[in-house]
This record gives sequence, structure tokens and C-alpha cells, in this order.
Amino acid sequence: MGALIKITKEENVGIITIDHPPVNVLNSQAMQELEQAIDQLNADASVKVIIFTGAGPNVFIAGADVKEINQINAAKQGEELALKGQTVINKIENSKKPFIAAINGVCLGGGNELAMACHMRIASDRAKFGQPEILLGIIPGFGGTQRMLRLCGQAKALEIILTGDNITAQEAFRIGLVNKVVPDGEVLKQSLGLAKKISAKSRVAIELIQEAIREGAKVSLSEGLKIEAALFGKVAESEDKKEGVKAFLEKRQPKFQDK
Repeated sequence: MGALIKITKEENVGIITIDHPPVNVLNSQAMQELEQAIDQLNADASVKVIIFTGAGPNVFIAGADVKEINQINAAKQGEELALKGQTVINKIENSKKPFIAAINGVCLGGGNELAMACHMRIASDRAKFGQPEILLGIIPGFGGTQRMLRLCGQAKALEIILTGDNITAQEAFRIGLVNKVVPDGEVLKQSLGLAKKISAKSRVAIELIQEAIREGAKVSLSEGLKIEAALFGKVAESEDKKEGVKAFLEKRQPKFQDK
């Protein structure tokens, strides 16, 4: 794919790996390659689920490039950098395909912001999480304040972001920041297991579930229920719905055609 971002595929699962030693920093080149990788896999009809992980045994992503941040001294420059990063990371959250963050180690700053944009997060029991921007006299800019608020609640988000302290994988699980904590070295294997379990399902249903939950999170419950009903109507016309129901009644495994 590129010098810093690698793409591999395993069956219907695409894997994006940031390989930027020593700590997988998200500099401008990595962000550009990341956007290209997301676009490529989103457009790949053979891919139904996407995993994001970091190369090496100890680091997922240690954050953004502080040297690049050091070059910014004007408000407009800062806002442009934040909006550019948000645009790339938003492509993860807004994807029709589920993204799973396989967090194999340290997950800080921009790395944690990227992980929070994924739809699910599986973490090594040795992983550490945090938004240490305040230690540099700045704030998160790639969505950290907003996504942590929504995932963990206001009080916990304020505590983590205002202190800049790291938290353990176990604490991240307790507060809802990650879905699951697994033994070190098992992260990619377990993420692949989850991805393959999902990818065996109907693409039509997967995409409509993604849409229902994503759009429902933006509106009131009553509006969200309307969205769900409309999407249920849409899926009711699909070939996979007919096959799924028929297979259930015939007591056999369905053979979905993704249409």
C-alpha cells in the first residue's frame, strides 16, 4: 500500500497495519496513506469487515507527530490540522463496513482517537490508553473530546483528558472504552475471529445495522425508531432475508448472497 501503512486480506476481512517504527506515530504521511487504505478497502466488494492494528508487539499508535505540531503557531493552521485529521478518522466511523481496532499495545493521543472511531475495540491486557495532549499544553484535535464523552460519559472523559494520565486495558474495559481485553499476543487472532464471525453474515444486514446505529446515535429515541423501521422495511425486500428465514424454518445454515 505504502511505506507506513500495509494492507492484507484474509478471506472477507481486510487488515490495515500501521508500520512506522518505533512507535507508529501518525504523521502527515501516515494519515495520507491511512486515508488511501480506508478508501481502498471501503471500495473493495470482497471485504466485509476491516481490522486496524499496529506493527510490533508493544505499540498500537503512540499518537500524532509532536514535531509537526511544533510547527503550528497560528489558529488557522491548528484548525486546519484538526479538521484534516478528523476527516480521515471520520471515514472509519462513517463506513458501511464494521471496523475493529486490534489494540496490541500503547494507544495514546491520535491513536486512541482513531481507535474510538472504530466500531469495536479489542485490547491486549498490556495495552495502555490515554489522551496526554494536556501535558503538551494542547487539547485533543482528532475527535478525542467528543468520542470519549460519548463512549465513557462526561465525568470520566474529563478526568482522563484533564489529567493526561494513562489507564490500563482493564480500566478501559470497565468504563466502556473497549469491548474486550484478551491475553497479550492474542489480539489479532481474536479480532480476526470476531471479524470472520461478522463477515459470515449478510452484507445487506451488516450495512443496515451500521446505518441504524450510526444515525440513531445522532437523534432522539423516537426519531431513531423511525430510522430503524424504515431500514427494517428495506431489509425485508432483500434476497438474504428470504434465504435467512427459509434456512431457519428448514433448520439449516443460510447461504447468504449479499443481496
